[in-house]
Amino acid sequence: MDKNKAVIEYDIEVWCKHKNINYKLTNSFFQLLNIYPEFRNLFYYRIGAKAILLNILCRKCSTLFLATPEIGPGLYIQHGFATIIAAKKIGKDCFINQQVTIGYTESGKTPTLGDQVRVSAGAKVLGDIQVGNNVKIGANAVVLKDIPDNCTVVGIPAYIIKKDGQKVGYNLNT
Repeated sequence: MDKNKAVIEYDIEVWCKHKNINYKLTNSFFQLLNIYPEFRNLFYYRIGAKAILLNILCRKCSTLFLATPEIGPGLYIQHGFATIIAAKKIGKDCFINQQVTIGYTESGKTPTLGDQVRVSAGAKVLGDIQVGNNVKIGANAVVLKDIPDNCTVVGIPAYIIKKDGQKVGYNLNT
């Protein structure tokens, strides 16, 4: 239980940073729980079956689905509207925008996201793939293949435009 408490405290700290809320554990927690249904979903995920009672008083975001066995600390979901997160694992300090789908293909297998992954609005990350650490996935990108660490991907299907801070052979003006 101590590990879970530490993860929840870290989540609160991360959310306060993103929402520009002055961090004081108890006050911040109740403010986040009261105002941000996306935070409620994550908190209820963290506490498990106990969430049933709390959900009566403070409802979850009904359009945000978390079906991931392992979510690292510091997950931030900017808007939970039409967002499905069904991965094998999500690493530490990930950022997910609205209308994102992280999930299954016809094989029934799901992706694994590394640490500090940012998934922009409308992106789809599908299938039994690995998304490395420090990856940025552009808006509306469709990721169907593994992505190495330190990359930025865009497009349908997604392709790498930046790796290790350097642009990679794609130029809109040619």
